[in-house]
Amino acid sequence: MARRNKAKFIIITGGVLSSLGKGLTSAALGALLKAKGLRVSMQKLDPYLNLDPGTMNPHQHGEVYVTDDGAETDLDLGHYERFLGVPMTRRSSYTAGRIYSQVLAKERRGEYLGGTVQVIPHVTDEVKGAILSMNEDDLDVVLVEVGGTVGDIESLPFLEAVRQLKSDLGRSHCLFIHLSFLPYLETSGELKSKPTQHSVKELRSIGIQPDIIVCRGPMPISAESKAKIALFCNVPQDAVFTAVDVKNIYQLPIKLYEEGLEVKVSKLLALGRKEPDITPWQSLVARQAKLTKRASVAIVGKYGELMDSYKSLKEALGHGGLAHEAEVEFNYINAEEVRPDNVGKILKSAQGVLVPGGFGTRGIEGMIAAVHHARTHKIPFMGICLGLQCAVIEFAREVAGLSHANSEEFRPKCRDNVIFRMTGWYDPNTGLRAQRDPSDDLGGSMRVGSYPCKLLPNTKAFAAYGTALIHERHRHRFEFNPKYIKPLSEVGLVVSGQGPDDPLENPALPRPKLVEIIELADHPWFLGCQFHPEFKSSPMTPHPLFKAFIGAALGQSGKKG
Repeated sequence: MARRNKAKFIIITGGVLSSLGKGLTSAALGALLKAKGLRVSMQKLDPYLNLDPGTMNPHQHGEVYVTDDGAETDLDLGHYERFLGVPMTRRSSYTAGRIYSQVLAKERRGEYLGGTVQVIPHVTDEVKGAILSMNEDDLDVVLVEVGGTVGDIESLPFLEAVRQLKSDLGRSHCLFIHLSFLPYLETSGELKSKPTQHSVKELRSIGIQPDIIVCRGPMPISAESKAKIALFCNVPQDAVFTAVDVKNIYQLPIKLYEEGLEVKVSKLLALGRKEPDITPWQSLVARQAKLTKRASVAIVGKYGELMDSYKSLKEALGHGGLAHEAEVEFNYINAEEVRPDNVGKILKSAQGVLVPGGFGTRGIEGMIAAVHHARTHKIPFMGICLGLQCAVIEFAREVAGLSHANSEEFRPKCRDNVIFRMTGWYDPNTGLRAQRDPSDDLGGSMRVGSYPCKLLPNTKAFAAYGTALIHERHRHRFEFNPKYIKPLSEVGLVVSGQGPDDPLENPALPRPKLVEIIELADHPWFLGCQFHPEFKSSPMTPHPLFKAFIGAALGQSGKKG
């Protein structure tokens, strides 16, 4: 089969302030281009010096999103996947730290032939190489989001690289879109365009002239305001668009379609006149507007103060509710505030309890108290990663009589370490059993990415998935200790999903399977999974576990006063 022409690139920059919505706007535009029948993917360039977001505090950076091939990335990749329905890869995320690391590795190998290593051309060439690597996926269009805000010193190498890229590829193969902010001044009752003018001026001062300007604001902008922005920013008036605030992010493709953004992009890049089919998005938004039920879910975790810490989780729960025509009401509870003597009051109105992933000892006993309440009061429960581990600890203490049960993460020398640190695992990509040194750096000591899992028939997990073999994404360094499978199973714990072999310390010994899913048979719906199902949920295809969990929670509505 003949290979298609090389991809065309759309570079999205942002100005005035951060958290403007570049990721969502880029993803919505990508969804429109995909709806035209084009093969589309996306990439995020982040200017911080971390190699990846894997060790960054969720309070500062939000959640860490994980791809199938094990990349720990920015949360915007979650938006990309949910809007495009296309899996991202390691090539979809580059940080300044990763770029500089690659440059320095080349210098050490002598690839620069002893020359002085500089930002230009060495760093900028590495950035361009990262962008052009997306051509390996045989795509029509690649949208590249440049993180940060124009004017930040950290972003300059990336902006210089994309400036050069347009010269390298030509105008018909590279397009610049600048997303800016239009503040509304109540005293004068008008949207102010001056910040946008200054932002574009800053962009032009480094050699980038935007082809399209998208203005984020609380209301549509008038033709007069568009003309003013066009005049001062040196773009045609029909190249100025509004990205108006929406209550539902899945309205964005429809709003941008109505604005005509896709038409302008297609014209400038010669992508054809075929109309995008937006009926799936219209149907989705219509369904979301007619939700007739409500499910209240308590999320007992440690990062609830910042919504971005659980971005994919919130979306996945919403997808699960949509499958039942139900709105999901989230109640974020700080696990540090939960105790055995107040957990009943705190979870009184919860139709479902969820303990999400996390790291460290903070709030653990509060999570365990929440698990105990959900188990003993027959409230539908879902534990994800750390949530599974808390569920195993609680069951071991309260049902199996192992009063000292704990995790090596919280008590390294505990008597019954029902959760222990992995020493190695099977790598499905290479077929090799990879050993990890416990002294590895934090960013290199986890099982990350997609792994297979076999489900036990006649279980809640099997009923949810409807298949015996699944693949899910992981991000953890502690596991259910396999030597406790038998004693806990004998008193009622059901290990309903097991994954690849774990060689443990002695590869010559029989290799027990890694525990992926646990559940209880004598409970309406109690399930914990070691993986992160939220990373594979989308509004068009809700994840089976969230669909089942919300269905069980809705079944509790008649039992609440």
